[in-house]
Amino acid sequence: MKYICLGYMDEKIFENFSEGERNNFVDKCFAYDEELKRTGHYAGGEALQPGMNAATLRIQNGKVSVIDGPYAETKEQIGGIMILEADDLNHAIQLMSKHPSLALSKGGGSWEIRPAADLSTMTEESEKRR
Repeated sequence: MKYICLGYMDEKIFENFSEGERNNFVDKCFAYDEELKRTGHYAGGEALQPGMNAATLRIQNGKVSVIDGPYAETKEQIGGIMILEADDLNHAIQLMSKHPSLALSKGGGSWEIRPAADLSTMTEESEKRR
């Protein structure tokens, strides 16, 4: 089963890392990604550019309103996504609990893990109606 993992981190902490700290952090994260790939649990993922490059869309007064940056009023912003192949939620939690970003005391982030929704039946029904 696929699980979508949303990685959050305080961008300001990452920006304040020394070059050595940043390299150590990145190297540990990429090494763990390689381990997940080697064991067949990594199904995809992408890092995201900083939140200042984001746009949030909302409907206001019946029109689409574009807000610069992420909508969330929080220090932690989503930094990337990972798609895991895991047996169940507990297995996905076990895999992500080893991610190096959680262990770093300076700038450690968090991961939100959600099962991917299977929309195949809903898609088929919608195609029949259209």
